[in-house]
Order: sequence, then C-alpha cells, then structure tokens
Amino acid sequence: MTQDEIVDLLTGKIKLVRTELGYTQDKMADILGISKKTLVQIEKERIKASWTVIVALCALFRNSEILYNSLGGDPLDVLEVVVHEYVAPPKEKTWGGHVWWKEVHSKNGCRLQQNVISQHYRILDHNNHRIYSSFDEKEARERWKEI
Repeated sequence: MTQDEIVDLLTGKIKLVRTELGYTQDKMADILGISKKTLVQIEKERIKASWTVIVALCALFRNSEILYNSLGGDPLDVLEVVVHEYVAPPKEKTWGGHVWWKEVHSKNGCRLQQNVISQHYRILDHNNHRIYSSFDEKEARERWKEI
C-alpha cells in the first residue's frame, strides 16, 4: 500500500468517521486543521484529502472502527509502515491476528503474517508481540529466517 492508495481509501471515509463520532462539519474541520469549505469538498469527493489531513485523521481518530476496519488494524501502525517502509520497534503487544491476518509461516511459537487488507507483513513472537513490520515481502522473509 502506498501513501496515494491510503489517501484514496481514506478520503472517502472522512465523513463516515465524522458521523461515527457525532461531530459537525465545523468541529471536524477545526480538529483536522482545515476550513469547513475544504472539508465539504472532501466529503463530496470533489477533491482528495492531503496526506497531512489523512495522517491527522489517523492520529486523532486512531480508535475509529471505520479507520480500523478500512486499514485492517491500527491506523497509525499502517501509516508508520508505509512511510518508513519497515518497522522494528520495541516489542508491541497485538491481538495475534485473529481477524485481518493470514499466517504465512510459523515456527517455535513465532509467526510471519500478512494483513489481508493492507498486504503488509509482520512477525509476532510467541506472546503475540510485534517484533517487525514491512510492506517488503522479501525483507520480511529475510527477517523471518533470522528468528
């Protein structure tokens, strides 16, 4: 998934997120740091949201079910992998991939998984802690071999 693909996908979700939270257009525009006129244009899909607006949307509404379901997981996790190409943060607890993940490999309790929506890869340890994420399949498989 690329930045442009995320912008295309989430531009059409801004109104849904706004209504999910019960915000007016004035309030939502203020939160996102854009004019109401720009928000109306985005919601009517006359223009696309900018990358900056999408990042703000994902950061400020990280717990939105609309965003979570659209991206197949935590919106900021997906954005982080897109912009950095891979993520190897300190171990982070996950739900283990029961919904949006297919298992690619498993050994010694660790798993290499691929997100069925965004198509990015991650490696989980035996306690479901994320130890690596990337959109690069080759790099993910190389990291997998190191385990």
